[in-house]
Amino acid sequence: MRVVQPQKEGPPANEDISSPEVQLIDAEGDNQGVVRTRDALAAAQESGLDLVLIAPNSKPPVAKMLDLGRYKYAAQKKAAEARKRQKVIEVKEVQLRPNIDTHDYETKMKRVERFIGDGDRVKVTMRFRGREMAHQDLGLELLTKVREQFDEIAKVESQPRSEGRQMVMVLAPR
Repeated sequence: MRVVQPQKEGPPANEDISSPEVQLIDAEGDNQGVVRTRDALAAAQESGLDLVLIAPNSKPPVAKMLDLGRYKYAAQKKAAEARKRQKVIEVKEVQLRPNIDTHDYETKMKRVERFIGDGDRVKVTMRFRGREMAHQDLGLELLTKVREQFDEIAKVESQPRSEGRQMVMVLAPR
């Protein structure tokens, strides 16, 4: 029966380093040159630090003497900060009908403007029901009007195209 060791988090450190020699960087950041791994490990333990591989794919691998717990904590904080700063771009949808009233149109366009202002893409969908299918040119005119209205703040990511009983256009912030 084989015993499977659990994978350790983070870079290889201390006894996990399998290379016979490493390029050693001491605690102050000075390059000590190529050193046998045993000697580097002994020097790190003597100064109360860990030997951590920071560039395992180079020849020879680069190892640095540092506090592994502090190193992992800093990496975790950096990753959390990066996640916090990223903006997830969503696709919002606004549905229209070809015979929409003026006030309803203006209300929907305010919503489109807000979505684009928030940095989201907007999918403008023109729905056709029943006999409206015979007048798709009215829907195309309305989508063209929307495109011209938001020409300053948004670019057309996909031109109006017919998909069955609806016509779709996607706008993205400039």
